[in-house]
Amino acid sequence: LLTLSDHVAHFGLEHHESSDNRCPERMFLDSSYRKTWHAWLLSHEYVHSWNGKYRRPAAMVVPDFQQPVRTKLLWVYEGLTQYYGLVLAARSGLWTPEISRDNFARIAEWSKNQTGRDWRSLEDTATTAQQLYNSRQDGQSRRRGVDFYDEGALIWLDADTLIREKTKGEKSLDDFAKAFYGGKNGPAEVLPYEFEDVVKYLNAVVPHDWRGFFEKRVMKSGAPAPLEGLQRGGWKLTYGASRTDGHDASESDSKTFDLTSSLGLILRDDGTVVDVIPLKPADKAGMAPGMKLLAVNGRRWTNELLRNAIANTKDGKGKLEFLLENSDFYETIKVPYAEGEKYPKLELISQESNLLGEILKPKGN
Repeated sequence: LLTLSDHVAHFGLEHHESSDNRCPERMFLDSSYRKTWHAWLLSHEYVHSWNGKYRRPAAMVVPDFQQPVRTKLLWVYEGLTQYYGLVLAARSGLWTPEISRDNFARIAEWSKNQTGRDWRSLEDTATTAQQLYNSRQDGQSRRRGVDFYDEGALIWLDADTLIREKTKGEKSLDDFAKAFYGGKNGPAEVLPYEFEDVVKYLNAVVPHDWRGFFEKRVMKSGAPAPLEGLQRGGWKLTYGASRTDGHDASESDSKTFDLTSSLGLILRDDGTVVDVIPLKPADKAGMAPGMKLLAVNGRRWTNELLRNAIANTKDGKGKLEFLLENSDFYETIKVPYAEGEKYPKLELISQESNLLGEILKPKGN
């Protein structure tokens, strides 16, 4: 089911046989919507029919709601669905390959900034999902949110590229998906699984220490951002002085300014600080969520003025002096920064090793 309307909430809800998807009225007409989550929502919820509804973590299958739902395997339920949602958006044409790469770049940069990984494992974000779904955005990078979605997607990209590399392109994560979710035709049913089943089916595709693979990336705190899949896929995370189409569309849709790659700062379009990234320039200067930006270098702030001021810091040629409102206090702070505008993008390492390009290609019948 797909609703196109500006008079309902916008979301997706998985269902065994018919998902409920609600998007803006002009989603198929306005190109900015087609570059954001509104487009991949359809492929994400479509995948959930198999991953989440047909195959579901055993601890999430309960006879009634008097029993607790244990969610520690949401990195499979939602993480793998997030990965295939991104991939199928490209394969189906909902996204162009360029927009797909833009969004993978944004996810990779976001993952690098989650300093909460130092003390909180990805599995723990899944275990505490009930609290994290509605948690505040401010401070999220320090404590993590529902990271099992996007970070889960990076981990499953890592698994996909590893399978392709080890089999020299003969097999992929698609082979695991066919075996694990294939099932038989007939009425809707639920087939529960455990972590050991995931390991078993992956080993049937290609022998590997899959248990250790996930224990390192999912179950232990202190794990680095899982960017190996991008690297193995032939691409690396770099930065440019201008926004990609995907980054620009995301800002427009969320009505925020994402300056995390430069200042470590996310602003709403009214100047309110949404969050700051630990140890980045805005954080070091003393900015904090809830403050409101009023002026930049002595002038009332605008989006264009702020971006120009950041650009002018290149090689120490400009300054960044912010007038901030903090409750009923006003404060002027100087932000130590001299690298100009920076926005995440993917750069091709080698066309010969472009596994990501192969993954995003449409498949034949």
